[in-house]
Amino acid sequence: MRKGDIVLVEFPYTDLVTSKLRPSVVLLETRFDLIVCFITSNLKIKEPCDLILSPTSLNNLKVISLLKANKIMTIDKAIVKGKLGQLSLNEISVLNKNITKLLHLK
Repeated sequence: MRKGDIVLVEFPYTDLVTSKLRPSVVLLETRFDLIVCFITSNLKIKEPCDLILSPTSLNNLKVISLLKANKIMTIDKAIVKGKLGQLSLNEISVLNKNITKLLHLK
């Protein structure tokens, strides 16, 4: 897996009690883990750092969705259920800029 891949994982809610199978974007792959941020179809919760994703044959999303740049998690690669698709190079570039702003890296 590589940066920009969209994978399916059980992503926990912030209460850490419940979870939902959802698409997530790979930010970084290490030997055993992936750092991912989740994708949601709930457009009502858009924040400035989020990226709107329209369904394409590249990403294989079913509906217009939000990539939630502030919902980041480290997961074991073993819990990935499969690869759904990937972001375009332009979407990866925008995501990089949004995370840089979000984490005050510049």
